[in-house]
Amino acid sequence: MLKRILASIAAVALFALPLGAQAAAADQVTVTGQVIDVNCFTTHQLQGAQHKTCATACANKGVSLAILSSDGTIYMPVSSKPADPQNSRLLTFVEGKVKVTGTHRMANGLHTIEIASIQAAS
Repeated sequence: MLKRILASIAAVALFALPLGAQAAAADQVTVTGQVIDVNCFTTHQLQGAQHKTCATACANKGVSLAILSSDGTIYMPVSSKPADPQNSRLLTFVEGKVKVTGTHRMANGLHTIEIASIQAAS
């Protein structure tokens, strides 16, 4: 009986190791890209200076802003605090280029970045 219990504990521990490693996979990165309105970009492929007024209006109504990197990856800004929306941090940079440093995580194909610093980029 004791052997079965110990074998079960060992098996659970072995299977749990990869899950723990995935949850902790976070890297400090610096991303340069364009701040986009996620809805218009993904639905209508709208972006750029001509779209700034629309994107700002949408962001003020709660549509998520994100960072489109030069390699085409979209990074959604997140916070480790509950109920801490990030649009206000990106709003002044809508449809402009930014350089963001923070913690990158990937979950189910979604790239997120917890912003530590943000500045305009050229």
